[in-house]
Amino acid sequence: MKLEGLRVLDLSLFLPGPHLTMMMADHGAEVIKLEPPGGEPVREVGLKQNGTSVWFRNTHRGKKSICINLKKPAGRDALLKVAAGCDVVVEAFRPGVAARLGVDYPAIQALNPGAVYCSISAFGQDGPLRDRPAHDLAVEALSGLVACNVDQDGRPVNPHVPAADMAASLMAFSGILMALCRRHQTGKGDFIDVAMLDSLMAWTPNVTGPVFAEQRAPHPPDERSFGGNAFYRSYRSADGRYLALGGSEQKFVVNLLKRLGREDLAGLHARGPGPHQQPLVDFLNQAFAEKTLAEWEAILADIDVCWAPVLDLREAFEQPQVRHRNMRWQDAEGNDHIGVPIRFADEPARPCPDLPGLGQHNREVLLASGLDGETIDALENSGVLKSD
Repeated sequence: MKLEGLRVLDLSLFLPGPHLTMMMADHGAEVIKLEPPGGEPVREVGLKQNGTSVWFRNTHRGKKSICINLKKPAGRDALLKVAAGCDVVVEAFRPGVAARLGVDYPAIQALNPGAVYCSISAFGQDGPLRDRPAHDLAVEALSGLVACNVDQDGRPVNPHVPAADMAASLMAFSGILMALCRRHQTGKGDFIDVAMLDSLMAWTPNVTGPVFAEQRAPHPPDERSFGGNAFYRSYRSADGRYLALGGSEQKFVVNLLKRLGREDLAGLHARGPGPHQQPLVDFLNQAFAEKTLAEWEAILADIDVCWAPVLDLREAFEQPQVRHRNMRWQDAEGNDHIGVPIRFADEPARPCPDLPGLGQHNREVLLASGLDGETIDALENSGVLKSD
């Protein structure tokens, strides 16, 4: 497997860090998760399947758990022993916390110059917002994207995908792999500063045209990606379901309008997005409302046009395509897992469905890091180590 032999220490909580280290575990890395004395919060967040939270299962499978109280000097020293033998360290404390705990990059670099250390935070390790607390929605709001996601009355609507969290996860994953490639040449590790805000704003090249080219904020009803294009929006069918037209190339426009007997409207689309497309939108609203979604699926099946039914999340995970690609799979105990999106022809991922108990691997990991059994016993007896 691609990351076999790599040892990763995950100090992060919730979503961005745990998600990226789970991807590393899926591809063969040994991932050691440090949990605080109360445990990883998402063990208890959201719905559970067979006694375990779905969120925890889909961010922590295949990891080892250690539970060490870093506020005690003996706990910090024990963790540094573990970090000294790791290739990658990931943390997502608020800026400055890792330094106060004595587990920041300088502390680990002094013991392990080859360590790749990645810090994930809302706004990064510097700048005027450095110390401001934030989760995904606040970051999305500051990115300008919530203002682009508005209802028909122009009111911002909560995005339902944690885009800032996941953008940061993938950016951090990419940065870690690049640093590891460079370390192979130089022997030196590096410090990676990943901000959720930076990561999400880097995802906006297709919608930043008005800002850079015309020095204005996007007006969502008129913009290509937000509703100003008749062939890039959703329409209601006769049975109350919806379908989405998702391709604005003129060839798709002509193909569909020809089938619907209104090829004369194609010129409105050719002029680009904006209010002038309203007659085309009105026509498509009326046309799609005349048949059920199933009827439209049969009609559109033979037309070269970019479209899809609007599925709910359950339907999405039950699609034959999703099942075929193993993006939903079950382990031997019947627990559902989100699949691995990175597919290699050689050495594919082998996700391990096992979930660690809190502090289950304390002794194993600390012994492997050079602590003797007597020292570990003392740590347990003093309350520095926790476990179920």
